Amino acid sequence: MPDRSRLVFPSGSPMSPQSAAETDLAQLLVESLNLEGVNASEIDPEAPLFGEGLGLDSIDALELALAVSKKYGFQLRSDNDANRRIFGSLRALAAHVEQHRAA
Repeated sequence: MPDRSRLVFPSGSPMSPQSAAETDLAQLLVESLNLEGVNASEIDPEAPLFGEGLGLDSIDALELALAVSKKYGFQLRSDNDANRRIFGSLRALAAHVEQHRAA
């Protein structure tokens, strides 16, 4: 299991502040994926969600896509070529959600 307690950039640079949309999405991420020991407010919005960042995997991506669909009223399709960019960071995902969410 990846170490999800290290949520800053590997270089140790300070975390950028989360926007309101990023904070809301970070909370959804922590709750829907049952990320024990992770505080939503401490997720760096620019850090990668997969790999060295938060350490999510493909199953997490599917669960997160379902949670986003339920909460925001649109689907994140698994065959979308832009998924690597969309799921690249909390900031990228929040921007995509804000652009596509149901009114």
